[in-house]
Amino acid sequence: MVSRFFGGFLAVIIPLLILPTAPAADPSQWAESHLNELVPLYEHLHANPELSLHEVETSKRMAKELEAAGIAVTTGVGGYGVVGVLENGPGKRLLIRTDMDALPIVEETGLSYASTVKTEGPDGTVGVMHACGHDFHMTNFIGVARYLSQNRDRWRGTILFIAQPAEEVVKGAKAMLDNGLYERFGKPDFALALHVAPYLKSGTIGYRAGFSAAASDGAEITVRGSGGHGARPHETNDPIVQAAQLVLALQTIVSRNIDPVESAVITVGAINGGTKNNIIPEDCKLKLTIRSYTEDVRKQLHAAIEQRAKGIAEAMGAPAPDVTINRGSDPIYNDPELVAQVLPAFRRCLGEKNVAEMPPTMTSEDFGMFGRGGVPIFMFRLGTSSEEMLNAKSGVCALHTPQYRPDLRLSLVTAITATSAAALELLDK
Repeated sequence: MVSRFFGGFLAVIIPLLILPTAPAADPSQWAESHLNELVPLYEHLHANPELSLHEVETSKRMAKELEAAGIAVTTGVGGYGVVGVLENGPGKRLLIRTDMDALPIVEETGLSYASTVKTEGPDGTVGVMHACGHDFHMTNFIGVARYLSQNRDRWRGTILFIAQPAEEVVKGAKAMLDNGLYERFGKPDFALALHVAPYLKSGTIGYRAGFSAAASDGAEITVRGSGGHGARPHETNDPIVQAAQLVLALQTIVSRNIDPVESAVITVGAINGGTKNNIIPEDCKLKLTIRSYTEDVRKQLHAAIEQRAKGIAEAMGAPAPDVTINRGSDPIYNDPELVAQVLPAFRRCLGEKNVAEMPPTMTSEDFGMFGRGGVPIFMFRLGTSSEEMLNAKSGVCALHTPQYRPDLRLSLVTAITATSAAALELLDK
């Protein structure tokens, strides 16, 4: 009887003893298994967009989601900025950032959860839409926060989860830093972010070491003259003719003043003057965007714009123009050592063929601001278009258009997998 009891007892216990312990959750498996919890969050964020500097409810939702994940939260950092701090013993400090604001665009995706939000702007009622993927960025951000909070046995150190307002108007990152982000919460050893890329296939990652995106500045120029009747131009000093000459002269700055091996762009995006065909106005206004990578070229562009504007006015005997140049976002310079450290993790979790080097772009993103003070940063690109989207006759639904929508499920699994894998690599236990 005793023998039979112990024989049965051992038959049950021995298999339990030799079973391997359950492995820690793999990021891709975790993302797949939690996808149905995250898709409703994405749909809610997409349907309820808020413009830059008005991210009231969005910031509340980000704070609520971080707190639910067991992360200590501080709100009101640089406006509607949210900071979550997840401490897990001694180690490095990693910053993971998302942006929150939407664009003044009327949505035309036809999605069941499409935005119908409208708001009052300076030029009247405007639609509001997440046409730059910030709703996707936030959903990935919360997914990564949940994963890393639930799997603390796989890493050590501290993670700063930064939900940033006002990226589209290039004010949010600077506002958070000026509000003492690094002094209050600790200067990070690295900073990571991703950005959706509709020109890349979903399931893939694009990266670039070194300069990845440009600094973005703006300029407003008011050229002045003296108005009068359109039929008697000799009695006036025509500011529209002066503005036309200035537009052409500005195009020679990059081609004739900047070293050809450097990258730079000056675009006159708006020109406004006059009210009627037979009236010569008193002034004409121009608005410019200015793109560059290096600080030396940036300063050279600013000086040359002012010189051209004043020189043409003087040549035409006109009053001196008003020239206002506004510094915007810093360039994104992806730290080569940080990129080299993270790439193996991307390749392991996604496969070599799904991780590709990308050319730099002259578009901009204020994530570069988080590199101030020598913090190594890395923003990578996430493919969000299915094969069908890429091959559509109408072309890829580009960012900042009423039709933009990601290939949601595969793209979200890829984003959470890649971002979490990068975090584990940098905070290796």
